[in-house]
Amino acid sequence: MTGAARHGGTPRGADGGGAPPARLRRTVRGAVAVAAELARRFWRYAWPSTAGRRNRAYLRERLVALPLLTVLAFGALGWAYADVRDDSAQLRDRLAPALVGLAHAKASLFIAQGEAEENLDEAGAAELGGLSERYRTRVARATQSLNQVTRSGALTVAEEQELRVVSALVVDYTGWIGRAQGHADDAVLRDAELTYARSMLCSAPVATADRQDRYPPCPPTTGSAATSIVDRIAGLERQLRDRLADRAAWGGSVLAAAAVAGLALVLLAVGLWRTVLFLRRRFRIRLSIPLAAATLPLLAVPFLTADALLAQHAQAASVPLAASLAERTSPETETIAEERPFDGPDPRSVEVLESRIDATLSDGRLAFLDGAAPFVLPAGLAGAALAGGALHAYRREYLVVARPGAVA
Repeated sequence: MTGAARHGGTPRGADGGGAPPARLRRTVRGAVAVAAELARRFWRYAWPSTAGRRNRAYLRERLVALPLLTVLAFGALGWAYADVRDDSAQLRDRLAPALVGLAHAKASLFIAQGEAEENLDEAGAAELGGLSERYRTRVARATQSLNQVTRSGALTVAEEQELRVVSALVVDYTGWIGRAQGHADDAVLRDAELTYARSMLCSAPVATADRQDRYPPCPPTTGSAATSIVDRIAGLERQLRDRLADRAAWGGSVLAAAAVAGLALVLLAVGLWRTVLFLRRRFRIRLSIPLAAATLPLLAVPFLTADALLAQHAQAASVPLAASLAERTSPETETIAEERPFDGPDPRSVEVLESRIDATLSDGRLAFLDGAAPFVLPAGLAGAALAGGALHAYRREYLVVARPGAVA
């Protein structure tokens, strides 16, 4: 009696301790055999040899293979192309404008805060003449930008609710600035109300020395402490940038569809060419008009591929520009651009980045293919119907001729 048997164990290899069980090996061999048979049959139908094949059998196989390959190729191509085009449209029409609106709102609120502090530091002047025109313009622009972001369609329901909270906080913030204006001649109350308004705008505490700077730094706070207006705007920017980056990246489903479409298109092109040669050699048909018409959708494939690659490249190029909107723009840059318009555009200003994103996404496509995505699959279906109809007609005519006793 062995040691394994004496101790109630199982022999090594009988239950997974060594070599795989015989049942698992048989299952693997069976799966490999099934896969090989399916591949062989697929290859036979997709690319059969005409040597030693009867006309009837060859036409029957072509009648099945060519339409199926056409539908598979143009279905996968149409889906992948429409997905890439839809990503470009989402970036150009929704996500990028929303990021631009948030950048405008954030910069405008900082500029408005700096103007209010500068005006109210002159005791009594703001009470008599009111806050400056730039303050009122910037507050109005921030409110308008937030409303435009809400209408952009780029936000989820939760993000829209968060943006409504931001808009309400902006209204409350301007109210505190108004209270500080009402106490412009009382330095204690004025500074207290300005400090509270500043805390609503930015969570980071502002040192006394920072009051010498019109636009002291305001790093956004994350986590449970992210309660200020800038924190909430920065959180929305982060979510939109992540969504933009996801849209701009190659998706696994798109790559799989592109691979399927590429393989099916190669097999379809070769199959059509071999079918044309078969008809010419066996049936003396020099040119099949229906099959020639069925190949016409293939002429659009290079243009669709080039357009998709251009769109994908433009999407990838827009990602760092979107990051610059949130990280490189500043109230100083916007103020300099506003006060000195003849100095030339600053590459870090919101308007310059907005125009670069628009130009990148607009130029990243073949304009004459706008609106072509929904017609890719119908064009493939039309080609499949033409090829199937033509082969069915040739097969029927051949059977009628061969029926009196001729051997196919």
